[in-house]
Amino acid sequence: MDHENARFISLNENVPQNIKSRFNHLEKVKSLNSHGENLMHNKEQHLQLDYYNEIASVIKNYDSVLLFGPTEAKNELFNILQTNHLFDKINIEIENTDKITENQQHSFVIEFFKIKTEN
Repeated sequence: MDHENARFISLNENVPQNIKSRFNHLEKVKSLNSHGENLMHNKEQHLQLDYYNEIASVIKNYDSVLLFGPTEAKNELFNILQTNHLFDKINIEIENTDKITENQQHSFVIEFFKIKTEN
């Protein structure tokens, strides 16, 4: 995951689910040009929280979750989830990765949970 896109890879489903933030580079430029920097930051924070809440609504359906990616977005989301007791019983782990392809992401998730079940 990063600040613009979260990809859900389930070991039980073949088709990954994607959630995209509504605050992307184009929206940032448009907001900055029309509203100025201060309002652009406010809009960014609001839309980023909406994005994290949408991800959280999917995460609550799992027992174990791995958040990974090249940016700090995974840590920001993790901190938000930690403040909500709905996620107390969900095992949530974080791993740093470089930017990797979809096939590499899928392999990474399979290997991560394979190692977890072996231990």
